[in-house]
Amino acid sequence: MAKDKTIYTCNECGGTSPKWLGKCPHCNAWNTLIESVASGDAPAKNRFASLAKTAEVTVLSDIEAQDVERTPTGHEELDRVLGGGMVEGGVVLIGGDPGIGKSTLLLQALDSLQRSGKSTLYVTGEESGAQVALRSRRLGLDHSQVKVLAEIQLEKILATLEANRPDVAVIDSIQTVYSEQLTSAPGSVAQVRECAAHLTRAAKASGTAIVLVGHVTKEGALAGPRVLEHMVDTVLYFEGDTHSQFRLVRAIKNRFGAVNEIGVFAMTEKGLKGVSNPSAIFLSQHAEPVPGSCVMVTLEGTRPLLVEIQALVDTGGPSPRRLSVGLDKDRLAMLLAVLHRHAGVACMDQDVFINAVGGVRIGEPAADLAVMLSITSSLRGKPLPKGFIAFGEVGLAGEVRPAPRGQERLKEAAKLGFTMAVVPKANAPKKPIEGMTIHAVDRVDEAMNVVRGLG
Repeated sequence: MAKDKTIYTCNECGGTSPKWLGKCPHCNAWNTLIESVASGDAPAKNRFASLAKTAEVTVLSDIEAQDVERTPTGHEELDRVLGGGMVEGGVVLIGGDPGIGKSTLLLQALDSLQRSGKSTLYVTGEESGAQVALRSRRLGLDHSQVKVLAEIQLEKILATLEANRPDVAVIDSIQTVYSEQLTSAPGSVAQVRECAAHLTRAAKASGTAIVLVGHVTKEGALAGPRVLEHMVDTVLYFEGDTHSQFRLVRAIKNRFGAVNEIGVFAMTEKGLKGVSNPSAIFLSQHAEPVPGSCVMVTLEGTRPLLVEIQALVDTGGPSPRRLSVGLDKDRLAMLLAVLHRHAGVACMDQDVFINAVGGVRIGEPAADLAVMLSITSSLRGKPLPKGFIAFGEVGLAGEVRPAPRGQERLKEAAKLGFTMAVVPKANAPKKPIEGMTIHAVDRVDEAMNVVRGLG
């Protein structure tokens, strides 16, 4: 078998060079040569072989579609984010800050899968086997039968996967794995791309579900080439403050389920535990209503969540500050302008601070109405009534636009004991919701008048 050799390929023209050059000798483009491998094998053994066997051209309607079978991980919140569980041959990429709990959650999930009869393999490139065993005992997994391999060389990992054929394997982490075919260091763009491609091919060929743990940059993005996220089937982000006990796992991409689903976990002495009622995390613990607080119902994937929006309006200087945590800062500036123009509430000389409680980030515009009501409440020093919620998108003309799946939002709020709601007229239910008074509004000034009447 001919030995592979390293070459450098131009991103612009596709030309090659036996050594790295600052300028491509073919098209004269600067800094475009990327390290790759020229295989000496026959074409049939090309390292760029397709993930599946080549099939004949078929009409789409003639292809028999089958439901994807899922294997529950034993953690309901993780299964929710994955779309129901692990998929045979699926590749999952999970990233997050150091110490957030990625390895802990995956070790717990592997133990649950192994106890349910699935064969598992934990490949660790950052810890020794003894360290993994110590962590498992700390998590209460004293008699765990999960197989552990401490290795970072890709070829040895692939050989182990081929020999053991596990149902689920975890690679912790992809940035530590390296291939001998490349001369660059582990974690480099070329190594991450090459190792991820080989592991993805192995998963599709063998049916092993593989979970890749990824590092993140200072900006919070997954380290390595962006093609890494395109290669895998599912991308999960681990979010949360390391000083808080709560963690969020958010699905950014999922070929087998809904995107933007979240799973909520609490970090305990025995590892991560799913939170069955996450709305309780994001709601206030005030004994009585306080000014500047308004509860809204947001949607995270298919799950309605109640989140408290807090506002603090205080006298500012000649250049008042606008600070938003968990919500879009630019949208806050727009809402303040709409509030002044269409509701007569002026905050030009006031500092305005907005916070979504619990560390949750709200990206949907349905939070607009709750933000405006909390700002007005703080400015006037009058709390909103107890058991009050609001949601709805606000336009520049002062209109209140409907939010998607408004009925589900209202039912979730009623289930948690909320009795009053201000919602867009298009979201008003045709049948009354027991125990809840609903005020449907078309414009911002109508919403303000309703709240004044309730106060």
